[in-house]
Amino acid sequence: MTWLITGGAGYIGAHVVRSMTGSGERVVVLDDLSTGIAERLPADVPLVRGSVSDRALLDRVLARHDITGVVHLAAKKQVGESVEKPLLYYRENVAGLTVLLEAVVAAGVRRLLFSSSAAVYGVPDVELVTEDTPCVPINPYGETKLAGEWLVRATGRAHALSTGCLRYFNVAGAATPELSDTGVFNVIPMFFDRLTRGEAPRIFGDDYLTPDGTCVRDYIHVADLADAHLALARRLAGPGTGDLTVNIGRGEGVSVRELADVVGEVSGLDRKPEVHPRRPGDAAKAVASAVRASEELGWTPRQGVREMVESAWEGWCLRHPEARGV
Repeated sequence: MTWLITGGAGYIGAHVVRSMTGSGERVVVLDDLSTGIAERLPADVPLVRGSVSDRALLDRVLARHDITGVVHLAAKKQVGESVEKPLLYYRENVAGLTVLLEAVVAAGVRRLLFSSSAAVYGVPDVELVTEDTPCVPINPYGETKLAGEWLVRATGRAHALSTGCLRYFNVAGAATPELSDTGVFNVIPMFFDRLTRGEAPRIFGDDYLTPDGTCVRDYIHVADLADAHLALARRLAGPGTGDLTVNIGRGEGVSVRELADVVGEVSGLDRKPEVHPRRPGDAAKAVASAVRASEELGWTPRQGVREMVESAWEGWCLRHPEARGV
């Protein structure tokens, strides 16, 4: 098989490329490089620069490289930006997916793996979030991911595609420093950024009904997440058609205060966090049930929160060498 990975030069995408090529899968990457970095990719992986909204380009790529399966990761993914620019998010995440699926069907490709998100659940009031927990997204980003799932499943049923949706929880860490996240949008790099500038990390709300009053989240190492993509891709490559939707998390909760403590220990920049008011829409607790991933994919996460923070710190210091001397 040959897999087209859209968004394969991004933070998560490059890890998926690494996992799949390291296991002998043939891969082609399509990325517009708006946030992706070409240097993240192995030299022998073909990179096509372009958008999933470009139907003519998709038709050429699918035919020229004899693509037999697609891993679709290309998307806008910042919650705050989605609230400010909902039209952009629906155009990129839903309309773009529509164009991709049209090309996939026309080319006779029969396998598609869709990158979804735990944002589809909204603010779940459950001990563990299962794949059957009601989906009630509270922002345009989550809405576009849920709409994407609907579109993928409907297309699969109508055109005999094998499809799968992976609902990521909180992704962190790096397989190597060079593949680390370059953005400052998630909590760990946000902590690093504050500490490197000599400022205290910020915690939003400490009066939740949790053991220490701060929000509890499920963090997954990006390399483990990449291996989950490989497991699902191989499942889809098997005989038959159908759809599988799977949570990707560790099934263990870590509070924001606990995470701040680990960040302080690993970085050596141990400052007492500042507590700020709650942010609208933050759930007290969001922890995945990882049972289906284990049973259906034979996948279990291998790395814990400390490994995530340590690998993320190495990547941060690669790009901010001054951080070691703060």
